[in-house]
Amino acid sequence: MNRQIRGMLTVALCVFALGCADNPERHFNLGNWYYQKGLVDDAILEYREVIRLHPMETRSLEREEIDLLAKAHYNLAIAYSKKGWYDYALKEAETTFDMWPTKENYEMVELLKKRRGLERLDIETEA
Repeated sequence: MNRQIRGMLTVALCVFALGCADNPERHFNLGNWYYQKGLVDDAILEYREVIRLHPMETRSLEREEIDLLAKAHYNLAIAYSKKGWYDYALKEAETTFDMWPTKENYEMVELLKKRRGLERLDIETEA
């Protein structure tokens, strides 16, 4: 009897773990945790997983899902900026603005355009 209970618990835990594996909110929270700990590469992987788990067509998503997806793109833009990858950061910021056109998201796009322009100017003056 004890063996059966342990077996059932093991199966239940496996089902639970597999069910959480593709949870976008879990990946988003983990990405935030990694970023706060300074593990930017790991945060990038988690934010990208949130994006991968959502369909390309956002019309079928609910408002909460769009909000989470837009935040993942936004946080990915910040993480890419931290790495100095301004072209990628700008792309993510523009995606964020397209999904959630707010003043804050617009300002991020403009700021990244300026930063990318400055970096290109630095590269040209060094050459």
